[in-house]
Amino acid sequence: MEVLIKTSMKINPDKKIIAFDLDGTLAESKMSIDEEMAELLNALLQKKMVAVIGGGSFSLFQEQFLFSLNRQEALLKNLILFPTSGASFCKFENGEWQTVHQDILTPEERERIKTGIVNVLKEIHYTRSEKMYGPMIEDRGSEVTFSALGMKAPLDKKQEWNSKQDTRREIKKALETRFPEFEVRLGGLTSLDITKKGIDKAHGIEQIMKKLLVPKDDIVFLGDALYEGGNDAAVLRTGIDTIQVSGPEETKQLIRSLLTSLKHKS
Repeated sequence: MEVLIKTSMKINPDKKIIAFDLDGTLAESKMSIDEEMAELLNALLQKKMVAVIGGGSFSLFQEQFLFSLNRQEALLKNLILFPTSGASFCKFENGEWQTVHQDILTPEERERIKTGIVNVLKEIHYTRSEKMYGPMIEDRGSEVTFSALGMKAPLDKKQEWNSKQDTRREIKKALETRFPEFEVRLGGLTSLDITKKGIDKAHGIEQIMKKLLVPKDDIVFLGDALYEGGNDAAVLRTGIDTIQVSGPEETKQLIRSLLTSLKHKS
């Protein structure tokens, strides 16, 4: 049954690039996009260039997003990806995904961050969950991620932890004090992402404008966390148009409306 969500916002059909957050916007946290979302995105890729920016690694983008899409080369050429919070810029060229740009942490930096997370957790007397779903700390090359319940935790467990036990702001503050040279941000429901300074979703948008020569007025970004302190809020400083969504169902409604507008326009 279709879920109806009221929204007064619409995507301007004149925009050349439609950019999306991944978790909470196109899919539930660390879940794959559903069949309906895949169909809508396939239809959108026939009309517009689409960008997706998220905190996960490229392999997670594949699991959550790419494997569900129609992988025709003509459509994939209209898709650009920014894994690890915009630290990587990936484009489909010559029949495969190519990394156009990447802001990699050095092995020494990654080890320092991982050790720093462990020490901070000890300092604040953090109580680790009895049940873990995969590693608590993940090295993604351009990003190190702390996940309170592990990287493969079910959505309901993450929602419960987020509502009852979320101590990430305390961890974030301690890490920022320890590592002022790095960027530390909340990600999803249970994660913290650490990257080089200045690497965030705004950086991803800036890479679009710089490498594709697209002015800011031609881009719109949809995200579920554009509020102050949210992990999409950095995009606001780029000056592009943004739309706050409540989740994937509202995103679907906005894409449907855009596709209808484009059909009438053609």
